[in-house]
Amino acid sequence: MTIFTKSVPFYKMQGCGNDFVIIDNRELGVPESAMEAWAKAICARAFGVYADGLFFLENSDDAALDYRWHFYNSDGSRAEMCGNASRCAGKLAHAIGLAPADHTFGTDAGPIKASVLLDGPDAGRVKVQLTPPKETKTDIILDIDGEPLTVHFSDTGVPHAVVFVDDVKALDIMDLGPKVRYHDYFSPAGTNVNFAQVVDRNTMLLRTYERGVEAETYACGTGAAATQLLASTLGLTDSFANLTTTGNEVLTIFLENGNVFLQGAAELTFQGELYLGPLGLSL
Repeated sequence: MTIFTKSVPFYKMQGCGNDFVIIDNRELGVPESAMEAWAKAICARAFGVYADGLFFLENSDDAALDYRWHFYNSDGSRAEMCGNASRCAGKLAHAIGLAPADHTFGTDAGPIKASVLLDGPDAGRVKVQLTPPKETKTDIILDIDGEPLTVHFSDTGVPHAVVFVDDVKALDIMDLGPKVRYHDYFSPAGTNVNFAQVVDRNTMLLRTYERGVEAETYACGTGAAATQLLASTLGLTDSFANLTTTGNEVLTIFLENGNVFLQGAAELTFQGELYLGPLGLSL
């Protein structure tokens, strides 16, 4: 007699240190109304798998899409897009036969084109074309504790504030990050916050405070894209740059003919069975 209750299979992947639980929902059929609760329970530290976010992969009714996802942050909030997760989605979808190496999938931010690189020096990495950036603004002056702070902004699928600094490693992100993330200027939805140090015209160092995770994460793909887009707009970098993240991984951002491409690693770390009863979940 087994002590375990009903289980469902899952995958765990990381993209430059941003980690995600992935559930193949094609046959499982978890309804959207339950996905927030699943994300909170499964991503929880100690009681769940522990991850920055969770997404479900499903078939799409749109013939132009190979599949679609439903993406949730660890706090259960639904996100329009996540760059690091999009690379994980692309690599896993190809690995399980859901899509070819070059494919398109649907997100709340719009269709995302993904290419799993199979040959050459970048084999194993994934390149995604992000949705067109929106609402790009430079030189926003915020009052932070009575002092002016120059912030730039771009929506690269999700909203991102970017602050350029001289020494990114010296910052107290857990103090400054929330003050920008929750600033009235970005209300009511708030924003992700990126702190970047320009090393040269093709190199930056990047740290990100992520909305929904409410902490610094090892990497943020859409944040890297917003940072490079704004750095290029301000004349600080050229059309491509390598951004070294908190997790010491490198994300490469290409700006080509008004399009933004993100390239980086995506790795399957393990897979297994989730027992729903102990998590307070059911089908």
